[in-house]
Amino acid sequence: MAFNIATEGDPSKSMAAAGPSSTRFSHPPASRPPSGLLPYDPPSSRGCTTIGQVRPTAAEHSYDASTSASRDSLQSTPRRKRQRIDADRFIPARSGRDLQSGFHLIPPPPRPTPERGRPRSPPRGYRSQRSEEADETFQELLRAEIFGDNSVPQASPRWTSEDHMRTPPRNTPSLPATPQKNLFSYVSPRHQHLIGLSTPRKTPQRGHSLIPDPRLDAYSTTPISYTSQQMLLAPRRQHRTVAKVPIKVLDAPNLAEDFYLNLMDWGSSDVLAVGLGAGVFMYNAQNGKVAKLCTLDDDKVTSVAWIQKGTHIAVGTKKGLVQIWDAQKFKRLRTMTGHSARVGSLAWNAHILSTGSRDRSILHRDVRAPDQWVKQLLGHKQEVCGLKWNCQDGQLASGSNDNTVLVWDKVMDQKPLWTLNEHIAAVKALAWSPHQRGLLASGGGTADRRIIFHDTVRGAVRNDIDTGSQVCNLMWSKNSNELVSTHGYIQNNLVIWKYPSMTRVASLTGHTYRVLYLAMSPDGTQVVTGAGDETLRFWEVFKPKQPVRLLGGSVDLPVIR
Repeated sequence: MAFNIATEGDPSKSMAAAGPSSTRFSHPPASRPPSGLLPYDPPSSRGCTTIGQVRPTAAEHSYDASTSASRDSLQSTPRRKRQRIDADRFIPARSGRDLQSGFHLIPPPPRPTPERGRPRSPPRGYRSQRSEEADETFQELLRAEIFGDNSVPQASPRWTSEDHMRTPPRNTPSLPATPQKNLFSYVSPRHQHLIGLSTPRKTPQRGHSLIPDPRLDAYSTTPISYTSQQMLLAPRRQHRTVAKVPIKVLDAPNLAEDFYLNLMDWGSSDVLAVGLGAGVFMYNAQNGKVAKLCTLDDDKVTSVAWIQKGTHIAVGTKKGLVQIWDAQKFKRLRTMTGHSARVGSLAWNAHILSTGSRDRSILHRDVRAPDQWVKQLLGHKQEVCGLKWNCQDGQLASGSNDNTVLVWDKVMDQKPLWTLNEHIAAVKALAWSPHQRGLLASGGGTADRRIIFHDTVRGAVRNDIDTGSQVCNLMWSKNSNELVSTHGYIQNNLVIWKYPSMTRVASLTGHTYRVLYLAMSPDGTQVVTGAGDETLRFWEVFKPKQPVRLLGGSVDLPVIR
């Protein structure tokens, strides 16, 4: 069974253009249109009058035959009345209009889209990055104008101003008060004494100058305060562009929709391993070839994990077995026992393989030794669904369905080093930061929906953020201080975060089910996601690593920890 490449774009749809209407436009004889030209009528239906000619009146049509004969006999020129010529041009009054603002409000013309090969329309609920930034700006502007500077603090320190640094008086009430400034009216400084406002006679900065300070609201020509103007005129931070559509989509039939499983891993040899039903398939990202590694007899695959070298792969099964396979020779090397229930999580640290099971235990296995396992860790009360090694510090983080995160020391003690109880739902998403020592990110399930950052050196919580949906996976970028998270109910999306501000860089949608599986390419530029809709989607989310240039050469410097 192999992968089938799916197509992201929708088939082109032909549209039939409606023909022109044959209805004749007519106006009553006693009325005329306010402006514009009348549609053309043939001479048989009305008097033959063209543009630039005078339309004859009814008096010229009411003469009789005798009058006509007498006039012909006398050969006199008939007396014509002076006709009233109605102009058909409309000259708008442009006084009092802001033409420049009106020009910017004109929507751009739609781009012509070819019928064949046109891109797929964005999914429902999709919002562009510019729309989200515009909403943020409007909310901060509205908050500053309604509540003032000292009543309600700003949500995010994106703009800095001297007015926001002022210390409020001690007797200021904590509740926000209604501002005295009216946004929809303007009173000149000359007439402010009529409504009880005093006009400042001198500028606060220049005591002997008669030039008014433009920062004062009394001399402002706009209803927006000076602080809000500075906020709007401040330079925006530059957001990097992230493609909203996947670069590749593969069909993955029989991909289980189970939150507690880990069925996908991308090895250092640039080969993606996926567990589908009872088999394990390998997709080579360089040449696009698919190979079947194995098929289990009367069993199902519940987890897969590559060793750091990318030569061997571990496979966990539903019966509690762990198999070690040589991915280059397609040969099973050994089968290890020790668990009494399914093995849903695997983690490598050099030659040490840690396995987490539904029987609530964690086993450390040395693949070089003939023993089935060398150490057993007991600390969780329910199924262990998340395991991640910090190879630099020698710490292991485990997440469980009992809503706890345990951090184990490299000495392999039977007691955990730290017990983290901040989550209120199952914890499957775990990720160690490669840029900062002892920084662990964990994500909670549907009832929690938070990403919490732990300091495992001191055993404290640094910060947390509510994502609004179930957190299924977390992974740090290898090249920048960013991380990516996949979500289930109710958003089913992929979000890129900037640490430590935790601002959203991009939100990617496409899956119709929970995004339960996540893996990253060896170079750290791409990620692949898997969901219950039986598709694998490849995303270009991170930039490649930029080498440091020294004296005309390029050197890849290691990360300082």
